[in-house]
Amino acid sequence: MRVLTPEPLTAAAFAGFGDIVETGEAHELINRGTARQYADLTQIDIAAGGGRPRISIYRAVPFELPLPIAMLERHPLSSQLFMPLHGEPFLIVVAPAGNRVDASAVRAFVTNGRQGINYPRGTWHHPLIALLNPSEFLVVDRAGHGKNCDEFFFENREIVLQRAAPVAATREP
Repeated sequence: MRVLTPEPLTAAAFAGFGDIVETGEAHELINRGTARQYADLTQIDIAAGGGRPRISIYRAVPFELPLPIAMLERHPLSSQLFMPLHGEPFLIVVAPAGNRVDASAVRAFVTNGRQGINYPRGTWHHPLIALLNPSEFLVVDRAGHGKNCDEFFFENREIVLQRAAPVAATREP
């Protein structure tokens, strides 16, 4: 059995799985200086097969941990973005894109509660995992014709996700 202990979510560690969506230092003052715009944080990819953007809010309750990882899913026709709405950290379990999932390549991350993520099309990931409390997320993905969710089931309970301490947010609002 492989035990996954989530590591803090960083751009370098997550680079092979997608983008981290968070504010940085680069911004533009807009609306006569009353707002900061942090623009172009990730690329949304939903146009395959005539897809259109779908904006949703998901409410997720925490799984009991440790959590056996029985399956991962991927979206072959689009990217999928998750942005926490209330500063709650969440867990991410991912594997590289491909036809199958190699259990040894599965990784886990913990967000600081202010980081969102955007999976490119084809990236394997576990369904949303709230960490401490029921949480709400803004989700941007694809609506349209065509099958846009593949699932991969592990044959054995070969991967177990451990609890991780949340990572403190470091940026001001």
